[in-house]
Amino acid sequence: MKSVIFGLFLILVFTSVRGQNTIGLPEVVNYTKKNYKAGTQNWAIRQDRNGIMYFANNEGLLTFDGIHWKIYPLPNKTKVRSLEIGIDNRIYIGGENEFGYFSPDKNGILTFVSLKKLLQKKDLGFSDIWNISSQNGSVFFRASNKIFLYEDSTITVFNPASHWRFMGKTSQALVAQDAENGLLRYANGRWEKYMGPGELPGEYLSTAIIPLGKDSSVLVTMENGLFILTEDRAVRMKSPFVDKISDERIYNATRVNKDLIALSTTLGGCYIVTNKGELVHRFSTADGIQNNNILSVFSDKDQNVWLGLDNGIDFIAYNNAIKNILPSEDGSGYASIIYQNQLFIGTSNGLFSVPTGKFSDLSFAKETFSFVENSRGQVWGLAEINGHLLMAHHEGIFEIVNNVARPIAMRNGFWGFLPLSGIYPVSRVAVGNYNGINFLEYDGQEFHTAGSVPGFDVASRFLCSDIQNENVIWTSHPYRGVFRITFQENGGSTSRQYSVREGLPLSLNNNYVFRIKNKILVSTEKGIYQYNPAKDNFEASAFYNSIFKRPGILYLKEDKEGNVWFVRDKQLGVVDMSGGKSRIIYLPEMSHKMVSGFEYIHAVDENNILVGGEKGFYHINYKNYKQNKNSIGVQIRTVRTMGTVDSLLFGGYFGEVNEVKKQPDSQILHIANRLNSIGFEFSSTLFSQQSSIEYAYLLEGLDQSWSAWSDKSSKEYTNLPPGHYTFQVKARNNFGSESSVSDYSFVILPPWYQTFWAYIGYALIIVALTYLFYKWQEKRFVRQQQKYQEEQKRLQYLHQLELEKNEKEIIKLKNEKLEAEILHKNTDLATSAMHLVQKAELLSKLKSDLVKITKTADNEKTSEDLKKMIKVVGDENKVDKDWGQFSKHFDNVHSNFLIALKEKYPNLTSNELKISAYLRMNLSSKEIAQLMNISLRGVEVSRYRLRKKLQLPSEVNMFNYFLGFHVDEAQHGPSPSSEPGSPQLRSSELRSP
Repeated sequence: MKSVIFGLFLILVFTSVRGQNTIGLPEVVNYTKKNYKAGTQNWAIRQDRNGIMYFANNEGLLTFDGIHWKIYPLPNKTKVRSLEIGIDNRIYIGGENEFGYFSPDKNGILTFVSLKKLLQKKDLGFSDIWNISSQNGSVFFRASNKIFLYEDSTITVFNPASHWRFMGKTSQALVAQDAENGLLRYANGRWEKYMGPGELPGEYLSTAIIPLGKDSSVLVTMENGLFILTEDRAVRMKSPFVDKISDERIYNATRVNKDLIALSTTLGGCYIVTNKGELVHRFSTADGIQNNNILSVFSDKDQNVWLGLDNGIDFIAYNNAIKNILPSEDGSGYASIIYQNQLFIGTSNGLFSVPTGKFSDLSFAKETFSFVENSRGQVWGLAEINGHLLMAHHEGIFEIVNNVARPIAMRNGFWGFLPLSGIYPVSRVAVGNYNGINFLEYDGQEFHTAGSVPGFDVASRFLCSDIQNENVIWTSHPYRGVFRITFQENGGSTSRQYSVREGLPLSLNNNYVFRIKNKILVSTEKGIYQYNPAKDNFEASAFYNSIFKRPGILYLKEDKEGNVWFVRDKQLGVVDMSGGKSRIIYLPEMSHKMVSGFEYIHAVDENNILVGGEKGFYHINYKNYKQNKNSIGVQIRTVRTMGTVDSLLFGGYFGEVNEVKKQPDSQILHIANRLNSIGFEFSSTLFSQQSSIEYAYLLEGLDQSWSAWSDKSSKEYTNLPPGHYTFQVKARNNFGSESSVSDYSFVILPPWYQTFWAYIGYALIIVALTYLFYKWQEKRFVRQQQKYQEEQKRLQYLHQLELEKNEKEIIKLKNEKLEAEILHKNTDLATSAMHLVQKAELLSKLKSDLVKITKTADNEKTSEDLKKMIKVVGDENKVDKDWGQFSKHFDNVHSNFLIALKEKYPNLTSNELKISAYLRMNLSSKEIAQLMNISLRGVEVSRYRLRKKLQLPSEVNMFNYFLGFHVDEAQHGPSPSSEPGSPQLRSSELRSP
């Protein structure tokens, strides 16, 4: 019994110490070591003007831009214990036996510059740098045994009286705590007493100083609470809550906004308190953070809270208008209602209630949820009817009285309630159940079951009343269709299904009926259809289909302001009507967080929209959500070349860490052509709305227009041609607000064969080739000319040969013709010669006969006459006269042969000339003998003599010789043989001489 009492006492003490938290807590995002891929502990947090977060991590300086984590280790690979952004925009860090700053190099890549090298050898003995402060352009680094002042590139060292325990800044001064002398202030180049002890305890450890007002600050101690520091004294903050949590060791603190302070502890998590120390929110492992040992806390420019844990990093979207309500550790949210100043939440684990208080925003209610007795199991629906709170449960219908569920009907599950009259008290209520529709009747005191719709067994989760007729209700089933239930005067009821015949093309699934703006609407996978009472059919809704553009609406709910909330593709959205023109606003923070198939939205008012989730409920202050003015920005974080080995071209900084600058010309890289595949990473530091950020990009110099909006935060371009490019990127949130454009310019150099020097080389090569081509052409021309000349010579030679051939042919033809003529004339000459021979023979015979007659004649006169006749015959028979005529005729035929022969051989006799002529005429020796009136022997002798005078060898045929004898031969001498080409008689035609 004592142990039970002691346990209850501990619970009461623990509850009183912890304080009462609000029912709605902002979303907590956990980043584990696996997410950021660095060390476990995170000792300090800062944010630069660009929104980048910096963490002092065990493995180095850790950065986060909303999407990408990067770690920058120290040269000695030690822990980073502290960090601060100086007035010179550098980020200063302190580590184990190391301190310095990170500054971007020319390519925007953070590099570490150590200041330890400025120390004298005697000052090198220090360990961890726990605090860094910047004041008036100077930077102070605190170790336990030294404070280093970095100013004008020199280091000044301050040694403590005992040891330095803390250093920080008040509203007006830089303050350090010495273990022996207490708080000291830096002034005039030295540390001097800041104030008397006042209410400060004798032994304490300062962990943070937070400005409170113009002349005051809050001093945070680890185990002794909070103190208000003024100009000359320290006063304890009178806060029972702070005093109670001091035992949890307040390790760090930061200001969230002008009214709130965040206190981080190493045992109890993080507390958000007012300037008076009153609890507003608590965040512990029970509330979603990873562990309660918090080493650092920081509030960013959007008033979100970051926690540096002993193992991990947590982000609290503290300024977000969406909060999570968890009535129990687990359980999905299905139904909610406000009844008698209490919020009832139905989950898969049962029904819970909590007082709402007087807060306009229900999430700020500071109470604890109570479990409603007898409600264990799925709670599907809640309704207040006639002042009674009814619950539709998996096990039946219940009424909630004094936080206890009292059964009305215990049977298989029920979905929800629909009053069948607009006049209160309502006498009859329809209740959709798993197998149809049941009825409740009110007798003035309580509800009783009153039958069901006969013959109707369709699960009726969706119920809505008709617009014109209270005796008609509508229900739907996702895949069985849409039904109209009509109540008859006799108490009975009928059901009718609507389908294609009534203009409603139902889909295989996802058919839902809703009453929105006094219209019966049916959402299907083919669009939204509206009921037309006059025609008793459905028609496609031009209004809603034009708004939603595409089908797929699973849930519709109208709020009091006339806005229509909807669920599609596991996303929550709202058709906002407040601006006079409808516009769709999606809430991407809610994507995939609702219970698929059992979506639920309870629109209390514009400050309180409750949405059932897979874990409890989500509270949306829609008024604040629309007014969220957090500026959206976008930065290009890295530029890399892609290939077998990636190379970082740009590290994300155009100037110092804390500078907001555009890319200077000096940072426009000229990239080798072999590295012409470039990848970009970009992000927005709107941390609380990361799920709503979309990006569009354009590569100026390649793309013709901006890309479509998407959540993709990287872009790659491959095989870029040479040229000047500017990559541009912009971001927008779910309200359509766009950021300014961030850009990065670079130049892709041409390949080596397209460079200036290459073109000079090409020009030289072209000149050389042109010269060589000229010389080659010249030589070719010479060769062609020579070849042409040779060809001309050859052609001339061939032409000459042809001419000679033709000439020879002509000569041959002439010779043949001449020979023919000669033969013809020789024939005539031979005929004439034969005629002379015959004449001579005749005259000789006549003369012989006359001589004979004369010898026998008796008459002298006759004898005389005969002798005269013989003389006449003898004279007639003389051939000299005939020869003269013959020779002339012969020379005419044979081109003055005899004259030429005589000229050449002047010693030839007339008989030899005759024989020569006869031989040229190819006469036989017998014919010659007759013509010359000599014997054959005489002819042979004459021929022999003639050969000797002509000096002809015996092998030379005299006929051929004479036949080829010409006048020119007579002038130049004899030819030993016949002239080539001269006409030759065939051997068969030759006659023996």
